[in-house]
Amino acid sequence: MEDKILRKLFLGFIQIHILHHAKEHPIYGAWMHEELQEHGYEISAGTLYPILHSMEADGLLLKEEKNVEGKIRKYYSITHKGKETLVLAREKAYELFKEIKE
Repeated sequence: MEDKILRKLFLGFIQIHILHHAKEHPIYGAWMHEELQEHGYEISAGTLYPILHSMEADGLLLKEEKNVEGKIRKYYSITHKGKETLVLAREKAYELFKEIKE
């Protein structure tokens, strides 16, 4: 029960984290999965890929398919809308964190 609640709470932070990295360089799912694990997020591919697809559908990410060693890899880059959203999300998150930190 507790894991489900925390998972719901952190899904928004995961999206902000994705936008942050997509602003730095194009990302792909497996790389992002490892990056999130390094920060303690236990997220399955079955959760991550729908998030990426949803963010693309919302116009936050742009997908480009590339052939890497005979396999198609989907790279995601941040869009103009994604950059604007990231700026606003950072501001809002900062305000919340200032209030809730101990």
